[in-house]
Amino acid sequence: MSMTHYMELLAVNQPWNLILFMAIPVILAETVAITELAILFTRRFDGNIRKVNKICSIIGGIYFLFVFIYLFITAVIPLTMNGEWRGWIDVIAVTFYLLGVIPLFGLTLLDLHVIGRNWSEEQKLKVHAIFVGIFLIVAHIAMIFGMLDPSLGNGQGHHMNM
Repeated sequence: MSMTHYMELLAVNQPWNLILFMAIPVILAETVAITELAILFTRRFDGNIRKVNKICSIIGGIYFLFVFIYLFITAVIPLTMNGEWRGWIDVIAVTFYLLGVIPLFGLTLLDLHVIGRNWSEEQKLKVHAIFVGIFLIVAHIAMIFGMLDPSLGNGQGHHMNM
């Protein structure tokens, strides 16, 4: 079975690529998601939960911006220029993984007061929660398509006989 470039990235150079490109961003994003729920339920905009949420939002967005830049330069551009994509499933997996930079860096900009500076805490909370939700959606689409055999997209997938 062939694999998408997304899954190949995570599979090679074990365990480092898995840690750098999956574990660190997901742990930071999931920490934001979990603390976001606590903030939404309690409406407490101060305290340790909010501090953890803010720190993980800022670090996660900056970290993933560097991941995005690195992978765009070292993977997306060469794959595109050399026509090495493994079909539309491969493109979706990589594209949705990289799209995570928009909501994650959005969280960073929000928590650094670059955007929403004059918004109420309630408005900021809504936008923050929307960014978290968008990240979860794009990350899961990337994971689902990333785990597929990319040859399924061109009708040449491998079939199991049972």
